Amino acid sequence: MREEDSVKEIFRFLGRLGISPLPVPPSWYAVPLRLIVGLGFIEHGYAKLARGADGFIAILHALGTPFADLLGWATIVVEIVGGTMILLGAFVPLAAAPMIIVLLVATFTVHISNGFSSIKLLSYDAMGAHFGQPGYETDLLYIAALLALCIGGAGPLSLDGYLSVRRNRTQTARPAMNKIGWSACPPPSLRSRPANVGCHALTALKSHRRSASDSFAGTGGCHD
Repeated sequence: MREEDSVKEIFRFLGRLGISPLPVPPSWYAVPLRLIVGLGFIEHGYAKLARGADGFIAILHALGTPFADLLGWATIVVEIVGGTMILLGAFVPLAAAPMIIVLLVATFTVHISNGFSSIKLLSYDAMGAHFGQPGYETDLLYIAALLALCIGGAGPLSLDGYLSVRRNRTQTARPAMNKIGWSACPPPSLRSRPANVGCHALTALKSHRRSASDSFAGTGGCHD
């Protein structure tokens, strides 16, 4: 019986791992996406700087891109700064917008003519593997990951997550404060009701202007 119970436990464990979602907090899905997208963009931007920005700008000139100098530097900045923001989970939608634009430009100016696949193994010899021109597959994967982060959130260990928690706490606290204020002193339209004599008395005691009975008799409501 013990062996049978052990086998059942093993199958239950495999069943939990074989069906999504896995038994981990759902928000952690964002962490691997942020790592690969953020580091990937930073690497591409740094590579352009390491080889010299003029080389990348020359490629843009060869493609007939207008304002090649401006767009060349803008692309490098977007890749490095945007990649860092995604890595930190900081203002993800704002960072994702220019990054997606860069990816779409690369797709339609360079990669689309090479087909879908980004990995095309042509041959292998003593010199190693030889690949063809990459397609737009990787561009679409980056775009999908950025959209997923925008829709599902930056997840834990992120600036957006921290700001989201603070915003939710503030929004939760406001109705509670409004409810407390309503019970202590209702709006003017309801102050004439007898049930609000307590509000009148509380306000009169705090102001020390007149006694509760005289204030209520003279004004028919509560005021400072």
